Amino acid sequence: MAEINVVPYIDVMLVLLVVFVVAAPLLMQGVEVDLPESYAQAIDEQSKEPVIASIKANGEYFLNVHSDPDKAMPLSSLQKAVARIVENDPTIPVLVWGDKNVAYGKVVELMGVLQEAGVPNVGLVTEEEDSS
Repeated sequence: MAEINVVPYIDVMLVLLVVFVVAAPLLMQGVEVDLPESYAQAIDEQSKEPVIASIKANGEYFLNVHSDPDKAMPLSSLQKAVARIVENDPTIPVLVWGDKNVAYGKVVELMGVLQEAGVPNVGLVTEEEDSS
């Protein structure tokens, strides 16, 4: 009786999974911030490019879909831009990248502004915590 050994195929599949998990965050656009670390589970893969609102440590706000994503913008302009995007596509995912050194009140303020812009769910982005 002949059997097919599937262990090598499983090994290759797991290696590919690790490669894709490591490569996926590198494909996201946004302003460079020092994200806090967390043990939280990763969210499911999104089919749409997310809108990323970033807060740097100095309190400046950025939006990855803005005409100049590396230029700081006032909170009111960010709210108007996100409101236009959500009006066109209410299911688009919206994520917040907050520097770990930014005041908690700034993150809460941004989340409130996003909610006022019509965003039903806001995701917070963190980095995976080192186990060492």
